[in-house]
Amino acid sequence: MEEETAITLTSANFDSEVLQFPGVVLVDFWATWCPPCRIMAPHVENLVEKYKGNQKVKIGKLDVDENNDISERYRVLSIPTFKVFVAGEPLDQRIGAVAPSELDSMIEQALAKPSSAAAA
Repeated sequence: MEEETAITLTSANFDSEVLQFPGVVLVDFWATWCPPCRIMAPHVENLVEKYKGNQKVKIGKLDVDENNDISERYRVLSIPTFKVFVAGEPLDQRIGAVAPSELDSMIEQALAKPSSAAAA
């Protein structure tokens, strides 16, 4: 059985994977050298597992060093930064190593928004 992982987001696929997706996308802005990012990585993968098969949710990771144009576009100044997009629009964010339940709550609240329900 293939293990599910977060989508690797890049400057090349960000628009198609995030901005054009009609549902909810959690984006983890991170870097390889960032200790808090490494702490959060297993929690992000747990969310991938939780939402596996849910066609309304995507979870992706964007390396800010390799894709600084995207991190600049969304004014990501500290990492990790977690942003939730609904139908291509940024809705919510958390900065730093946060409780995994906060990330899950961000996704659940976004799913409850009328715009994401209409996109289904």
